[in-house]
Amino acid sequence: MSKKINLTLKVWRQPDNRTSGRFEVYPAQDIDTDMSFLEMLDVVNDELEKEGKDPIAFDHDCREGICGMCGCVINGQAHGPDAATTVCQLHMRRFQDGMTLVIEPWRAKAFPIIKDLAVDRSAFDRVISAGGYISVRTGAAPDAHAVPVPKDSADQAMDAAACIGCGACVAACPNASAMLFVSAKVSQLALLPQGQPERDQRVVSMVSQMDSEGFGNCSNHYECEASCPKEISIKNIARMNRELTRAGVRS
Repeated sequence: MSKKINLTLKVWRQPDNRTSGRFEVYPAQDIDTDMSFLEMLDVVNDELEKEGKDPIAFDHDCREGICGMCGCVINGQAHGPDAATTVCQLHMRRFQDGMTLVIEPWRAKAFPIIKDLAVDRSAFDRVISAGGYISVRTGAAPDAHAVPVPKDSADQAMDAAACIGCGACVAACPNASAMLFVSAKVSQLALLPQGQPERDQRVVSMVSQMDSEGFGNCSNHYECEASCPKEISIKNIARMNRELTRAGVRS
């Protein structure tokens, strides 16, 4: 059964990447515990607009936990306190009446702030673009399904492909590493026969682009896996390192 709670929000406000930011404090009153976290921000923004103030900018799209658009750090945790949950699927019943919530954007050199909680994650797009395309002509679905793939490989590839590119792994990592994201994108094709022709060049290009974007390196804190809303395994990072070593030897 839903109830109403009152919260205090300490929100990071920053007009753009060239201007210094600051925390501002806002009340969130009479919040229905059945609301999602983003719906709660909508309510707060309605009040700010009524007062003639600038609403809080934040990323969102599908609000169904599948597009990867939403993302912020809540009380020091990327996507908030619930495991395997995006901000848009985090419900206010998770919080207690009277709590103070500190809300920040993803903080990483490679994710410059656009405004407030919204950051530019186009670095991820450039990493994916660096991987190129597969040259295998798969045709329609029945043709693709005609290629035999071991079940274990198919399962692992699908698990890696579940990555939605939200950037929580980068935000949670003390080094702002993108290795969980990149390794997931490398793995989903490296495990399948359709991905074999460009296998070596793909991993070299994607890792090189990742480094050039300014992401840090992995130092095995495992925070990336813990914060990932799709529970992408850090085993993919080990696989990517093996793929990179293999490509270096073959070249």
